[in-house]
Amino acid sequence: MAIRVYLEDVLKARGMTSKELCALIGITEANLSILRSGKAKGVRFSTINKICWYLGCDVGDILKFDGKLEDNEDEE
Repeated sequence: MAIRVYLEDVLKARGMTSKELCALIGITEANLSILRSGKAKGVRFSTINKICWYLGCDVGDILKFDGKLEDNEDEE
């Protein structure tokens, strides 16, 4: 995946559990787990907005581009 997710690192740095974050932003633990693992195919801007607000971080703190072009041939 061309986009790496560092949400787990930010959660640890802020001393917050994923369960606490889920309660604040209003998503299920299963959906947050998919995002944290980097397996999510997409995420709503409103969700990213809430995550950044409650963690006091920037989008670039939790999502980073790895410099590679993602190959989408397995989606066909």
